[in-house]
Amino acid sequence: MIQGAIHSIETFGSVDGPGIRFIVFLKGCKLRCKYCHNADTWDPKSEDMRTPQELLDFAERYRGYWGEDGGITVSGGEPLLQIDFLIEFFKMAKERGINTCIDTALQPFDEDRNSEFFGKFEELMKYTDLLLVDIKHINRDEHIELTGLPNDNIIAGMKYLSEIGKPIWIRHVLVPGITDNDEYLKQTRAFIETLNNVQKIEVLPYHSMGQHKFEALGIPYKLVGVESPTADRVANATAILRGEA
Repeated sequence: MIQGAIHSIETFGSVDGPGIRFIVFLKGCKLRCKYCHNADTWDPKSEDMRTPQELLDFAERYRGYWGEDGGITVSGGEPLLQIDFLIEFFKMAKERGINTCIDTALQPFDEDRNSEFFGKFEELMKYTDLLLVDIKHINRDEHIELTGLPNDNIIAGMKYLSEIGKPIWIRHVLVPGITDNDEYLKQTRAFIETLNNVQKIEVLPYHSMGQHKFEALGIPYKLVGVESPTADRVANATAILRGEA
């Protein structure tokens, strides 16, 4: 039986999808975002390995809190790196009538429709109700500078989700001097306008709470001294991304 490499679990989440959520954080990520607050999830190895059945049985202990809108969100790390586990987990969840959500940057997406990943992603979408998709940076070069990898396949993944009409919430971390730039925000908005499946747009203000994890792991933190954006700049970015400015 396939097992998932688990980083941690939050039994009563209220910000990662609709309603109250049972949130599973999986291990492994290939992006190296300078502002990452979960750098301890990058390593794919975990001492906590669980089968889809074990994890779902545990999650259902908290089902009474979910109400009509809540359910299960799988985050990370990058959950799509464990797509085989995710397919089985969500398939079982849907059989039990549970709402399913993935919090992803779409970095593993492969737009080659003959690829093994694409076939698995198609299968996964049958059991997925919603995706929370991070747009790290709209500019390819800036995306590489910020995360270590380009965004071509991420953009392709978002276009595919629009093509199949799969609902998404878009999230964008606002970092002064990096993503808090009106021109880039307008470019991001222009891209969002090409999509037909966006239900919600959230601006997440940068914070340095993940810095201690970088230091504990012996990884240089490259945003030392960068302050959180002001409320005015968050409001400005929100208005632009939502097409209200």
